[in-house]
Amino acid sequence: MCTLFVVTRDLRKGIDMLAILIADNFGLDLYDDSLFLFCGRRNDRFRVLYWDGEGFILLYKRFDNGRLTWPRNSEEVKALDSQQLNLLLKGLNPLPQPKVHRAKKG
Repeated sequence: MCTLFVVTRDLRKGIDMLAILIADNFGLDLYDDSLFLFCGRRNDRFRVLYWDGEGFILLYKRFDNGRLTWPRNSEEVKALDSQQLNLLLKGLNPLPQPKVHRAKKG
């Protein structure tokens, strides 16, 4: 399971500060085989925090082309499945966007 978190600050925080953020603000277990994704103000990069059983791994991804749609507040935090995570790592939007259809004249 992968959880997408909203961090509206810069992404200069290290492993310890991101771990504290998860534990204190969200009350989640850091060691339950989850990936925690953090995005900042810019929509073209994110960080991933993962516990591999021996220590934390911190990954950083920046897209050269385009931007992604991220949650904007803590109420919009999402859990992503493995297929959605693969889409995200390829630079595609993993979250379905609501579509509005025009009403037919009648």
